[in-house]
Amino acid sequence: MPSPESFAATALIGESFVGDGVNAAHTNVVIGRKGGPVETAWATALATPSAGHVPFLTVVRPSVPVKPATLFVTKAAAAGEVHERATWGSAQAGLAQGVLDAVAEDLIPAAEAEDLLIIAAVWVNPGVDDLDSSFRNQRAAAYGAVRAAVTGSPSVADVLDAAKEGPANPFYTPTAEVLAR
Repeated sequence: MPSPESFAATALIGESFVGDGVNAAHTNVVIGRKGGPVETAWATALATPSAGHVPFLTVVRPSVPVKPATLFVTKAAAAGEVHERATWGSAQAGLAQGVLDAVAEDLIPAAEAEDLLIIAAVWVNPGVDDLDSSFRNQRAAAYGAVRAAVTGSPSVADVLDAAKEGPANPFYTPTAEVLAR
């Protein structure tokens, strides 16, 4: 783990996928310091929303933004009432709590939180049907993505080991025949 004086001196990148089915959460994070390239990306993303993808500041409660300041960037355009409630409600709350869990456990040094920024790209399935599961999965995915960013995991060796079995994800796994081509 980096020392506090060098914490996130460059961009830290992490990813985590938690859960299954329509209530799963997939989160990618970039963590960096104010005054650096992550701040430029953070401000640019906030200032340039696109149709269906409106980045917003993650809050613990209204008017109480999470620290480090965390930008929630949706990967899926809001589609229907439950999906909207999950995106702006349960997934946002889960992201906030996952980041705060990381601060509470000193993955992110609390003394550095004011000087750091996080960009979180968050997948909420349009078919989401359980806000509590959405919250729990997003909380775990946010924490897992921050942990991966801070610890630099997986290692290149871990990635190469996983590649021996071929790529796979919840949406597609090629057959051995396809991999052989």
